[in-house]
Amino acid sequence: MTDTDKRWQKLGESLVNYSLKVKPGEKVMIMMLEVETYPLAEAVYAEVIKAGGYAQIQFMSEAIKHKILTYGDERQISWVPELEAYGMEWADCYLGLRGAFNLDECWDIAPEKVAAYQKAMGKISTLRWQNTRWALIRVPNERFAQQAHVSTEKMMDMFFDACTLDWEAYLKDNQRIADILDRGNHLQVKGYRTDLSFDFGGNLWTVMDNTQNIPDGEIFVTPKWETVNGHIYFEFPATIGGKVIHDFYLEFENGHVVKTDASTNLDYANMIIRDNENADRVGEFAFGANPYVDICTTDILIDEKMAGTMHMALGRPYDGSYDSPIHWDIVKDTRKNAEAYLDGKLIFKDGKFII
Repeated sequence: MTDTDKRWQKLGESLVNYSLKVKPGEKVMIMMLEVETYPLAEAVYAEVIKAGGYAQIQFMSEAIKHKILTYGDERQISWVPELEAYGMEWADCYLGLRGAFNLDECWDIAPEKVAAYQKAMGKISTLRWQNTRWALIRVPNERFAQQAHVSTEKMMDMFFDACTLDWEAYLKDNQRIADILDRGNHLQVKGYRTDLSFDFGGNLWTVMDNTQNIPDGEIFVTPKWETVNGHIYFEFPATIGGKVIHDFYLEFENGHVVKTDASTNLDYANMIIRDNENADRVGEFAFGANPYVDICTTDILIDEKMAGTMHMALGRPYDGSYDSPIHWDIVKDTRKNAEAYLDGKLIFKDGKFII
């Protein structure tokens, strides 16, 4: 067995036994997205069987998605896949192995088609969130490394290190910060083109430790959405449905998005916000806390974990206080020229907590 094979095996063991905690007799849906995720799919499948569970594998890819968007009519594009929806009722656990893909695969598709498809897939996402113990993992490859402008070796090393850090020590360190945040009520973030504030009192900050979004590493809270006010600029590209939005800027009044700006795909971003229920609300705010994630990959599942950054999600909150078919995380680089204040006291500056 090669060193690479051993790393896939170790990760598969962690996903099944630590992240999902699969028990004998439980049913596990494994969604394999892109062929490059096969080594991990094989490792995970084996570990589910060893744990006494029942595993089912599905497959999808961005190239296949391109076919429905190219040849499908409005009814077909907005169709919610019935077998996939049933899978969320059948399964006790769901594991999404999200492989890297060409972000420009759908370059020739009208934005309204992509938005309609994304809305339908959002319904699957809601069923997954409501009915299963779930975990999502972004699996990099050579294409992903090229997207991040680094070597494949660097990308894979970062990935495995970020997924398999000492989670017990990480949890201890970051729970101390979460406990301090829990004693507050109001957070204000200042930075480049940014002055955003909200209340959260009564909603506790949660330390994520590789059980759902993998590689993990963040401290998040559900804001009291109606208290979100101000404006925020995102240095990292925002991505959703295979589209990339650069220089994304949002303004909020009493919890609702009232103004947007971007240098690319602004019309598409506006359609996502406009056409999805409650997508103009903030459902999550978080600090990235994984020390091994140190480069922007233009992929939210990894970029949102970068230590020293912050991110927020438009749409569905994890506490179930309201519903939305989307949960769209967007990352702000706060490693320089940025500050955060808890009830008026400076607690975070240029990527580091000072509490």
